[in-house]
Amino acid sequence: MSKQAEAITIEILDKQYTVTCPPEEKQDLLESARILNDRLKEVRGGGKVLGTERMAVMTALNVIHEYTLLQKAQSQVDGMLERLRGKLDGAISRREEIEAID
Repeated sequence: MSKQAEAITIEILDKQYTVTCPPEEKQDLLESARILNDRLKEVRGGGKVLGTERMAVMTALNVIHEYTLLQKAQSQVDGMLERLRGKLDGAISRREEIEAID
């Protein structure tokens, strides 16, 4: 049974927001809020004067782009691992066949 969600306060661009989450996710949520706040400040510090909504959209776009790149990289790693498993299975099968003959 999951524990009841608790209210926590996060700060993003000098504004406080109260959100709820399960206790076991609290640290991850706080870290996510810190990262988001840092990213928003980077976009805001980029030189151009942007409204808060535009900063949020640009930051979200950058985060989703990075996430997409990570997904693609993970797919490549998964493919390499699957090929490696196939090679290992083949080597083990050949070894077992040789041992069975002896």
